[in-house]
Amino acid sequence: MLPARLSVVPALSLAAAALLSACASTREDKTADWSPNRIYAEARDEVNAKSYDKAVPLFEKLEGRAAGTPLAQQAQLEKAYAQYKGNDQAGALSTLDRFIKLHPASPAIDYALYLKGMVNFNDNIGLLSFVLSQDLSERDQKAAKESFEAFKELVTRFPDSRYTPDAKARMTYIVNSLAQYEVHVARYYYARGAYVAAINRAQSAVTDYQDVPAIEEALFILHKSYEALGMTQLAGDTRRVLEKTYPRSEYLTQGGKPSQSPWWKFW
Repeated sequence: MLPARLSVVPALSLAAAALLSACASTREDKTADWSPNRIYAEARDEVNAKSYDKAVPLFEKLEGRAAGTPLAQQAQLEKAYAQYKGNDQAGALSTLDRFIKLHPASPAIDYALYLKGMVNFNDNIGLLSFVLSQDLSERDQKAAKESFEAFKELVTRFPDSRYTPDAKARMTYIVNSLAQYEVHVARYYYARGAYVAAINRAQSAVTDYQDVPAIEEALFILHKSYEALGMTQLAGDTRRVLEKTYPRSEYLTQGGKPSQSPWWKFW
């Protein structure tokens, strides 16, 4: 009797599994009879409710259902937005890159570039966190640079786009933050007596960025680092550049402790 009883268990398990599978299929297929417009409306409702994890699969469903139509393109862009708001930066960037590649003539390319810049912008600013990390020596600035490139392409290709003014402001902010990052690292090295490393990072800021607030401190760090290394000629030359460029510099009049507003309040 025991073997016969055991044989019933797998049969019941298979039946239960089949039933669960059927239920799962039914749940997954809830949009089977929906029109594309209804799917879009439902997806938008989820976005408005900030249920981005629910909105994304609906937009994906709409992409397939409305393939080859403007609505499918709209679904792709709105999926990228939902991924971005749902903190899926990688997914959003992948979706946007695919959209830009497949629809280079779309009238919404300017928005796609703007959103791509925003995804990386928000992923890295973020940049402000380094100000709180006093032991920081290195940080990957890839996202900030990619954000800048996306905004730059938008501004160059679509100067009259409604998104261009904001993109320009964010580009300025990114340049300032990248320069300040170099100065922050230079300051880190200088405080630890690594004067050659401090010179290299401060020089990078001076060389790679112009007309940004961080250059004043970069020159001061260069001056003090050369001075600490006994490189009198270079220290004097750098001080003269600092005095000429920033004749009222508080780095010189107050011993390197200016009472200026934080650099990030610029934007």
